[in-house]
Amino acid sequence: MENAAHPMLALQAAIKQRKGKIVSSEEAVRVIRNGDTIAVSGFLGAVFAEEIARKIEESYLKCGNPRDLTLIYAAGIGDGKEKGVNILAHEGLLKKVVCGHVGLAPKLQKLIRENKILAYNLPQGVINHLTRDIAAHKPGTLSFVGLGTFIDPRLDGGKLNDRTKTEGEDHVQLITVEGKECLFYKSFPINVAVIRGTTADPDGNITMEKEALTLETLSLAMAAKNSGGFVIAQVERIADRGTLNARQVKIPGIFVDCIVVARPEYHWQTNIEVYNPAYSSEIRIPMQSIAPMEMSERKIIARRAAFELRPNSVVNLGIGMPEGVAQVANEEKIIEYLTLTAEPGVIGGMPNSGPNFGTGVNLDALIDQPYQFDFYDGGGLDMAFLGMAQADREGNINVSRYGPRFVGPGGFIDISQNSKKVIFTGTFTAGGLNVGIEDGKLRIFSEGKERKFIQAVEQKTYSGSYGAKSGRPVLYVTERCVFRLIGEGLELIEIAPGMDLENDILALMDFKPVIREEPHLMDARIFRPEPMNLKDDLLSVPLEERFTYHPEENIFFVNFENFFVRSRGDIEKIRDTVEKILVPIGKKVFTIVNYDNFNILPELVDEYADMVKYVMRYYEKTTRYTTSTFLRMKLGDELQERGVAPHICENREDARRKLLGG
Repeated sequence: MENAAHPMLALQAAIKQRKGKIVSSEEAVRVIRNGDTIAVSGFLGAVFAEEIARKIEESYLKCGNPRDLTLIYAAGIGDGKEKGVNILAHEGLLKKVVCGHVGLAPKLQKLIRENKILAYNLPQGVINHLTRDIAAHKPGTLSFVGLGTFIDPRLDGGKLNDRTKTEGEDHVQLITVEGKECLFYKSFPINVAVIRGTTADPDGNITMEKEALTLETLSLAMAAKNSGGFVIAQVERIADRGTLNARQVKIPGIFVDCIVVARPEYHWQTNIEVYNPAYSSEIRIPMQSIAPMEMSERKIIARRAAFELRPNSVVNLGIGMPEGVAQVANEEKIIEYLTLTAEPGVIGGMPNSGPNFGTGVNLDALIDQPYQFDFYDGGGLDMAFLGMAQADREGNINVSRYGPRFVGPGGFIDISQNSKKVIFTGTFTAGGLNVGIEDGKLRIFSEGKERKFIQAVEQKTYSGSYGAKSGRPVLYVTERCVFRLIGEGLELIEIAPGMDLENDILALMDFKPVIREEPHLMDARIFRPEPMNLKDDLLSVPLEERFTYHPEENIFFVNFENFFVRSRGDIEKIRDTVEKILVPIGKKVFTIVNYDNFNILPELVDEYADMVKYVMRYYEKTTRYTTSTFLRMKLGDELQERGVAPHICENREDARRKLLGG
């Protein structure tokens, strides 16, 4: 990766001598050469430098320069109409685009569809991490993210049109590291980074106190600077030299070449908010002020999905249908027991929806987007609720391309491949679906014209086979039924009251799902107008319901997820319940114990371990699992001291394989 110094840096040095780094937008865009690779920040409308983008467009339309640019960006930037990267979508101005999402840029989609430009989709988190790796002069980014999807070079390699497939270079390579398949995303120099902040001083130090997000702005500035390139920053206002609090400076001046003060109309906080102090965490708002959802197919789906929530879980909510889960959680007054997150860096509070998606209110913290994806890719999410445009018999999901319309994956691939549990959400059919509720039963007033459960998805944004091999639980939630992912594909497990299995479900699928037993009815509370009282469900599972015996496999399941042992009485109840269930069976059983989010007072650990040793007399073989490293070590040590097999697995699938000798 060659990093020749940008020839306009000499001009910038002269400008700085005259008036610091503060220049007009016209002066700033003059540094962009024909053929440059430019990277821009933004998430929908947040942190996008619209003033600079419009000046680039104006310069091209007036004098034909700059032209043949390569545009790099990570998240979807636009409003689905005219804003965001739509501004730069001109034939001749752009030669190539590498991005995570193009669904909000119809003008860019048109250029891609008509083969006017080379075009690539890469996962949003990968682009964030690649930006950091470019800054560090690494050869590229190595990741499991994208395997088995259309990003995989064995499928499309992220190439979006015929021109790219015949003329474009390969940005993704399949390699093997220590016997495991990985994807290698190659680095490239960034000639110009276009970023945004709130306040700058004449030396280029930038703070972001009124921005709703911070995104990857720092990484972009570093990547361009270390590529020998140029950094243009759009801000709202200028502060005197030396007056900015160093702890609030997000982009140090050493990384910035030009500062442009934007006109107010081109520096909105989001696409539809000029400025809301709650979005920049300057104030907190009462959660009661958030209006409840109206009953619809979207609310039915969000309500059913919300039954999967667990206390103390860290959750990601995708764009579109999954956004309703946060609203339902707020209505049910359980949001305080969860940590909701969004991929641009939002942690805690209430994520916003619609045109403000990606931002939030009442946050616990806001971190840079690349760090959020570090956490996501490492398995930090307990569960993710994501959209579902198409699904097929293997459990594959498509959310990235529909016929001629390119959308892109955004963070979908990063999140779906790495969350401990995934719940895909979407209507059963599309295009005119109209449903209602009568007497607690679902009614279909008009069926959607388009089938969504088809033989094979148009583009593989999620790989069902890859997901099934991981052993992570995966659900597919619609307004009329629920499926889960198993090795054989999709299994139908629930059906809404009022639905006919044959006519309302099977007849509208291009394949027959696995049906092992009669599907259960979806919870009746979903289809009633009053609150579902999820708080009671979330916080209290009766002890006797935590034990299940499956006679056909002779397996005894013990679910201690979110269970807190607070007294000797709790330990005695566990022992008594085990004996009550197992003594009548008359033979030893195979046992799997779920210790996820299990907690116990330290002074009770010894007594608890003694109880475990006592009930082992009823077990033929036992496996235990928890994602908590601390608990695996602590409980494992106590069991080993008592002569009980101490190994504790990390997930249910590993525990089951170990139990059955697989």
